[in-house]
Order: sequence, then structure tokens, then C-alpha cells
Amino acid sequence: MKLSTLALLAATTAISAPALAAEEAQPERDYLPADIIVSGDQDDGYDNDDGSTATKTPTPLIDVPQAVSFITEDQLEDQAIRQLNDALRYVPGISMETGEGHRDEVFIRGQESTADFYIDGLRDDAQYYRSLYNIERVEVLKGANALIFGRGAGGGAINRVAKRAELGDAFVSGEASADTFGAFALLADVNQTVSNDVALRLNATYEEFDNDRDFYEGRFIGVSPTLTAALGTDTTLIASYTFDSDKRVTDRGLPSLGTGPLTGFDSTFFGDADFNQAEAEVHIGRVRLEHDFNGGLTANATVQFADYDKEYANIVPSGTDGETVTLGGYRDAQQRTNWIGQANFVWETDLGENLASTLLFGMEASRQDSANQRQNVSFTRAPDADGLAPNETPLDDVLFIPPYVLDPTSRSRDSNLETLSFYVQEQLEIGEYLELVAGVRWDRFDLDTANLIENETADRVDEKFSPRLGLIVKPSPDLSLYASYSESFLPQAGDQFFILSQEEAQFEPEKFTNYEIGAKWAPLDKVLLSAAIFRLERTNIQAPSPEDDTLTILAGESRIEGFEISAVGEIADFWKANLGYTYLDGELLNENAFGDAGQRLQQLPKHSISAWNRIDVNEKLGFGLGIIHQSEQFASFSNTVVLPSYWRVDAAAYYTVSDRFSVQLNIENLFDEDYYPSAHGNNNIQPADPFSARVGVRFEM
Repeated sequence: MKLSTLALLAATTAISAPALAAEEAQPERDYLPADIIVSGDQDDGYDNDDGSTATKTPTPLIDVPQAVSFITEDQLEDQAIRQLNDALRYVPGISMETGEGHRDEVFIRGQESTADFYIDGLRDDAQYYRSLYNIERVEVLKGANALIFGRGAGGGAINRVAKRAELGDAFVSGEASADTFGAFALLADVNQTVSNDVALRLNATYEEFDNDRDFYEGRFIGVSPTLTAALGTDTTLIASYTFDSDKRVTDRGLPSLGTGPLTGFDSTFFGDADFNQAEAEVHIGRVRLEHDFNGGLTANATVQFADYDKEYANIVPSGTDGETVTLGGYRDAQQRTNWIGQANFVWETDLGENLASTLLFGMEASRQDSANQRQNVSFTRAPDADGLAPNETPLDDVLFIPPYVLDPTSRSRDSNLETLSFYVQEQLEIGEYLELVAGVRWDRFDLDTANLIENETADRVDEKFSPRLGLIVKPSPDLSLYASYSESFLPQAGDQFFILSQEEAQFEPEKFTNYEIGAKWAPLDKVLLSAAIFRLERTNIQAPSPEDDTLTILAGESRIEGFEISAVGEIADFWKANLGYTYLDGELLNENAFGDAGQRLQQLPKHSISAWNRIDVNEKLGFGLGIIHQSEQFASFSNTVVLPSYWRVDAAAYYTVSDRFSVQLNIENLFDEDYYPSAHGNNNIQPADPFSARVGVRFEM
């Protein structure tokens, strides 16, 4: 049966369900705050009690049995953060990959991903840089998350909650800022009520990039209109469109020398600025319908279309001996279209005898078409008298790039992915002190790929169940203790699914299993303390057969164990903070495709700390102080190159001129520390920006 037919049958069955339940009485939930919403504006501040992303139901964050970190719009504004990768640096347990200078790429609990990104719970998995001009909140949900998000999300998922048009409100706000390198940003946010039932909102930005790296520059344009319409008392329509255009120099950082980064060349650009260019154009359109059937039953359905078109090129360092640099290079293009349809039904009911139920039933169907092409660079210079190879050049503050040409297309591949998913989850309250969260998701994953150069095709269909189980004990309404178990899977084609080799098509997906115990405590109305101990196991990694190392089997394993603690919210009337610490220990348990047994996982700092504070002296004057620390980490699985540990201190000052106008100063790397926060392998290491200051003004009407 075709995927489209299955989806149609599933949707018909799901839509017929409400009539069976609409007459049930809606239970009273004293613990459920009135302002819990699926997405949209929260009160000003650093606190957030919305845990709906983790359950797809109206659940307080304190009742979510997993670790969740978040950064609110107010904190993003206080830190003058515009890009997702900059925001994530303030989330302990995440380390940043350089993303080859053209994309967001992260390690969450030691698991690397370019695809575990979502917007309002829907997949946004192409490789590009994401801006935050139209985002209300950034959420990082830790551990295996397949029940809610589907394949991938083995170490966790990153969700952006988008701004919505607000009914019954009208406002205009704007912002302008510039830093000491010459980078600047302009932002506008306009909300207008068209009638009692319709509102429009427009978020837009123009940003130019610059830093201390030679030749680096770029610009970003973003426009995002949204519409909210009340279609009667119980139905709401939300529609949005986002256009993002990003163009910047592709900066691959610098090579290593010995066991660490090459030092003394932090500003040197190891590429050709005219060739090293990355461009991405993104269109995302989304329509969401929300309906309350009364009697405790609500439903929502969303359709999202996304089109991604990008190209990046780079001359890239591949090594140095301290006197010369070896270079490589290529041009790569990617195109992708995503169609995603998702429907959810949530039924809240009182079962009597001190039992209350929140039942989720949902389905999702998607189609993803992708294409990828690559041309390699060949250096054409003849070996010179000093014995330099065509792709070698003397190490200098400004590199001489030997002449080169682009070879004919060496890689051209297409892929088509169709998925169909059904999931069910029960949140059962047993008396005043006990809650059970249990669910399972079934995914059908149908991937066809074609290697157009070799004229080879491969396909595979996987059908997987992903369970989730959580037990929550609540000694009091403001304290929860939990234990949870969850699974996720990732097909062998990797997280972008551009190509599936005929050998990979024989193998089952990799499996992620997360065990976690934790606690959440709200000692004050707007403060949440969280702690968690966890183990994350990754299995079904490709590995050589112990009987014949020319054969591949699925016997590879890795394991991450760790602990994290955080405190976030308004600690006092004058003090807002987001503080966190994570300890991580992870290794390969046997020889596999990533490396030898016992090797520590790449870019896995043992200790990471983030602390951001805003303290208001009075109604007009305030100050901010931030600290980031990561201990040393290996640049790759080889465990031969170390990124040294570092501390970074940021600071800020705020002055409110009037109710409508304010000024702020943000300083990054206050003490001008030299450090290397990220890498892409051993020879693409990104040096950090030195001391920089940004001055901004903001108005509201």
C-alpha cells in the first residue's frame, strides 16, 4: 500500500475519533497553570513553565520526565544574540562543531548532528545557519526523543518556538546595534490587529557579519509574516511564512600542529576569500489549525512546506608542519524540499478514584526530496625549487593560495525519503503524588537514493517502534522526582540521507537508549532548579567482524554517562539568571567505524559551565555578567589533537531612557582570552573572537 494511501486512511480514522469523546467532562487540574500554551508569547523574563514541546500536550515543565534547557527571548535580547549557534554556547552539555563554516552543527550529550533541529516541533533538518529574529524561545530537550520527534534526536533535539501574531494587541518594536568589528544588525517586530478575530505580525531583520578573521564578512536577510485568526470560539488558525537569505565567507578555521591548534595565526584566513563563499536561501511556510472540541478534547493539525537551496565553496587547510600548509578544496551544492503533515489529538479526562488521564494520539507523514553535487579542487602549480607540492604554500600571516581549477563533477546524488508515523502517549495521574508517562511511536522509513555518477541505486524500508516510559513522584506540587527510559533510531545513511550505499542498505538503523533519573524543584514562583543523572548508549554502529576484518557487522557500541544541574528564572525582583553545569564521560566500548575501543568521544568536554545573570540596580540601570567554561576536549575520534580548556567572561550594561526607549552595551570575551571552542576534525579548528563590544538601541511603541 502506498504511503499516501496509508496517510489518508490514518487521517480519516483520527478525524473520526473526536465524536466518541466530546461529551466527557473536562477534569479540573489544580497543578496546571492557566498560562500553559503549546507555543507563543510567555511573560517577560528568563523563566518558562511550558513543557508542551516535550509531550505535545499542555504539560508544565516540572512534570516532564527529562532534562530540558531553554533560553527565552528576554535572555536572547539581554545577551544581544542573533544566531542559534551563539545561543547554544550558553547551554551546558552542548559543544559546537564548526559546521564546515556553512551550517549549524552540534554535539548533544556527545552525539553529533546537523539535522536534529525543529521549529514548533516540526523538522527543520537542512544544513544552514538559523537566525533568531522571529523566535520566541530556544529549547534543548536532552536524551533520546524519538516518540515526539521521530528518527534521530539520539542525544537530544533543539526546538525553536516561533513568534505568533497576537489577537487583540498592537505594537511596534525595533532594534539597531553595531560592534567594534563593524558588524551590525537591524530588527523590526510589528503586530497589528485587523479585527477582533484576526491579527498580523511581521518580523524582519538585516544583519551584516564581521569579526577579527581576515577577509571574513557576510550578510543575512530575514522576513517572517504570520497571521492568527479566530475561526469561531473554539478554532484558531495560525499561518506563517519565513524567507531567509544568508551569504557569508566560508571560514574553515586553522590546522593543528602537534597535539593542539596552530597558535599565533588566529586571524589568518586559510582559504581564498573570493572562492570561499557560502549562500543559502530558505523558504518555510506553515499552516496550523487548533480546535477545542470541549469536554477535554483538543486537536491540532499542521502542514509545513520547506525549500532549501544552498551552495558553499572552500579552500581548506588539511595540515601544517609549522613552515608550510597543505591545502584542499571543493564546491558543494545542496537542494531539498520537505513536506510535513502532522495531526495531534489530546484528551484530558477524569477517570475517577483519584485518576486523571491526558492521552495523546498523533500521526505524521512526510516527503523529503534531496540532491547534492560536488566538484573537487585541483591545484595546478608545478612543484617549485623549494620542493613544495602543488597544494602546499608557506605558512604566513596572509597565505599565498596556489593556482587551482575545479574538476568535473565528482559527486551527484539524489534521494527520496517518505515517512509515516503514528504515536500514542498516556500521562496518568495516580492520586496526588504519582504520575506515569508511557508511550510508543511507530515509524515507517522508506529511503531511495541514486548515485548519478556511478549509476547505482539503493533503497531500504525500516519499520521501527520507539518507546518512552517515565515515572514521576511529586511529594509536593513544586517538586518532582522522575525516572525515565527512552529510545531513538538513526538509519545507516546518516542524518542527511543524501546517499545510501548498497552495503549500508543491508543494515538495521543505529539505536540510542537513554536512562535518566532527575529532580525538578520550583522553590519560587519564577525559579526552576533541575538535576539529572543519565546514561546514553549507542548501539548498532558498523564495526569490523572479529572473524574477518574485511566484513562489516553491526556490533559497534559507545556509551555516555553524565550529570547536569541548572537553575533558571527570576531569583529576586532585581536578579534574573540562567545557570548550569554538566559533567560528561563517554567512550567507544569496542572497535567500530568511529575508532578503537576506549577512545573518548570527540568534542566531549568533561566539565562545562554556563552562567548568565542580569542584575537591575534600579528601574533604569542594569548590568549583565556571563561565564562560559569548557574543559579540554579532543578535536576528533583519533584523540590526537586537544582543544584546550577555556573560560570566557561576557558583560553587559542596560539603561532605560524611557518606557519606549533603551540602550545597551554588550561585551564578549571581556578579558580577551585566546581559546578554540570548536573544530571539524583535527585540521579545521575555529579560534574564538577576541574582545568585542556591541552597542544597541531598542524602541517599543
